Amino acid sequence: MDELTYEREFFNNGYSLVAGVDEVGRGPLAGPVVAAAVILPLEEEKRILGIDDSKKLSKKKRECLAEKIKEAAVAYAIEEVDEETIDEINILQATRLAMKRAIEKLSPRPDFVLTDGNMTLDISVPQRSIVKGDAKVASIGAASILAKVYRDTLMEKYATAFPYYGFERNAGYGTKAHIEAIREIGICTIHRKTFIKKFWDGKRKIKPQNT
Repeated sequence: MDELTYEREFFNNGYSLVAGVDEVGRGPLAGPVVAAAVILPLEEEKRILGIDDSKKLSKKKRECLAEKIKEAAVAYAIEEVDEETIDEINILQATRLAMKRAIEKLSPRPDFVLTDGNMTLDISVPQRSIVKGDAKVASIGAASILAKVYRDTLMEKYATAFPYYGFERNAGYGTKAHIEAIREIGICTIHRKTFIKKFWDGKRKIKPQNT
């Protein structure tokens, strides 16, 4: 990844606090969508090497980078929107909401925001979307790493409460084994009902959850 090129460009145009924001978890059948926002320091001596699109990194590398990002960041924030809200307002709006909340949680507040892909957010500060930003822009890549590490850890915790679906392996995504489990035993409380209509007959055969 090219180091902080976009952030420095906007800094040179008068924006001193440039945040990158990204999300994970738009596609899974279960669990929340998670967004992170990060303001990275621009000083060369504080640059974090190895930041990239979180999907390109190993689990160990992501976790190591996540700790470095948290230590070095001027500010960072992580927000989630749960499955009930996803079902209510749809995944695109839930994603926008998670990203907006993460940005608004930053302290200090950014004066410019960079987003991945083609995502326009309802925020009061200027913004710019960058296609494949998680692989091109350090702060967006950092946000993708924080969001993924957070969500993967969360889904591993859910796996202990709902052991039938392999959440520790699939993070809620629609793997063959996950879909077969839904068909055999029904759903649990963190499934997105609007995502599993093709696989679920509407009957909760057992209650796969802690009581």
